[in-house]
Amino acid sequence: MPAPLLPVETSPTLPEAADVVVIGGGVVGAFAAYYLARRGVGVALVEKGRVGAEQSSRNWGWCRQQNRDARELPMATRSLELWDRLSAEIGEDPGFRRCGLLYLSDDEAEIARWAAWRDFAAGLGVTTHMLGEAEARARASATGRIWKGGVFSPTDGIADPSRAVPVVARGILKAGGSVHQGCAARGVETRGGRVSAVVTEAGTIRTRTVVMAGGAWASSFCRQLGLRFPQSAVRSSILAVAPHVEGLPDALHTADISVTRRGEAGGHTLAISGRASVDPTPQQILYAREFLPMFARRWRALRPGGLGGWRAGHETAARWRLDRPTPMERLRVLDPRPDPRLVAETHRRALALLPALRGTTVAASWGGYIDSTPDGVPAIGEMTGLPGFVLAAGFSGHGFGIGPGAGHLVADIVTGAVPLVDPRPYHPDRFADSAWGKVAEF
Repeated sequence: MPAPLLPVETSPTLPEAADVVVIGGGVVGAFAAYYLARRGVGVALVEKGRVGAEQSSRNWGWCRQQNRDARELPMATRSLELWDRLSAEIGEDPGFRRCGLLYLSDDEAEIARWAAWRDFAAGLGVTTHMLGEAEARARASATGRIWKGGVFSPTDGIADPSRAVPVVARGILKAGGSVHQGCAARGVETRGGRVSAVVTEAGTIRTRTVVMAGGAWASSFCRQLGLRFPQSAVRSSILAVAPHVEGLPDALHTADISVTRRGEAGGHTLAISGRASVDPTPQQILYAREFLPMFARRWRALRPGGLGGWRAGHETAARWRLDRPTPMERLRVLDPRPDPRLVAETHRRALALLPALRGTTVAASWGGYIDSTPDGVPAIGEMTGLPGFVLAAGFSGHGFGIGPGAGHLVADIVTGAVPLVDPRPYHPDRFADSAWGKVAEF
């Protein structure tokens, strides 16, 4: 498991009615409920397990603009502004710092792609410094190596995954919303073709608007309503080494290893970017055609997994009943086993690259299911087939950093406010045509 989560108080009673019910207490659902509550909307956040316990606390913690897909970049920029204000708004620190992100490479083609992205992003006001050999060597002194070049993005940063979402959930409560942990949403009732209620294991909440922010569970939930949302997850494996290692960058990416300083204790998270295991599930079979371009592009970084995903039930193709326990109640928190071979390889690479880590051991390792869309860009918008049902899922491993912007955009859509960013590139309707074939470039 990752670092222990900051505790969040659960609201004592389930409301009979709410203006909006948000399903899923990850980073996107929490921010959506937070921005709704701050506007005076009566909002209830329901989470089957604990707030932030799945991928929202199992990621690197990066909050970046660098190398974002063009469709996500405006949201990433606005999200950084929202991260900046969060501590003052709530009165608690989510662990966010604009420490800058450092990328290093010996691959001239990769450096050229970074330079092309820099030129594109400069037109949108994003600051990115390309590093020549001398500059890369100076910033990469912790590696003891000479590099051909790199990138430093000074306005990007990191937040603490063990604190960020719980702090936002506390902000929901302070703003007048309610938070219900250990309360799985089983389904949605409709009247006159529109959302009319959410059925949970603890009772029914009358509402005309639902936000589905269920992460890796979102597609199977949509299927219960006859809504088609192509989604598939891969299993990542991450490890942490003990604190008190000095001299490392706060956030460093190379082709061999990525390193992030994590939390107040000062430990470091290690991972190999893009490497993951594919656990077969019924949903992967169902949406195999849509995901062929993405898997074909990433096949070198993916390896076959086991049957843990099939047993977990988050990508089931089956239907469930609203008057009986659902797969969400049988497995409150997705906590997959990390790949021991990948953990060992990650640690070995880190020791080889960073002399300061030599002598460290693996203090913890964990797995997480990263839910993706066919084009690697999230689906955000009201589903055409069901008025009042707003989808916010499929963040493809990018959701933590852009969580504030995504949540704000959801609140804008629900309340009819001027949207934070153009919502059209994110609308789920794009999967109904050939647009899914354009896979994210960065």
